[in-house]
Amino acid sequence: MKIPDGHQAIMPYLILNDAKGFIEFIKEVFGAEMTHETYDDNGEPNHCEANIGGSTLMFGSSGGEWGAATANLFVYVDDADDTFAKAINKGGETVREVEDLPYGRSGGVRDPNGNVWWVTAVQD
Repeated sequence: MKIPDGHQAIMPYLILNDAKGFIEFIKEVFGAEMTHETYDDNGEPNHCEANIGGSTLMFGSSGGEWGAATANLFVYVDDADDTFAKAINKGGETVREVEDLPYGRSGGVRDPNGNVWWVTAVQD
């Protein structure tokens, strides 16, 4: 199987009502690096790719035949409490408070586009 550099065999693809806002959210909260951006004639993100911790997330703007399609996303972070707080400060809503669980310190936050991020830090 051939896979382009910077891609994985499976990658989420989100269709968002506010893709521009999503770019700012993932940059601020997760330190995302934008690796590809194309825009339509109205300046709306058409197809974007972001790298978060070595994983590619694809997304674009809703419209026409493409309605919004959100997801639950599990993401490992260095500090779950800090990442959770950043997400709340950028307009996220608490789904589940950060707590110690058998697999790490984890909590859930819904971003302004409706995606739920399960932020988890592995504890030593």
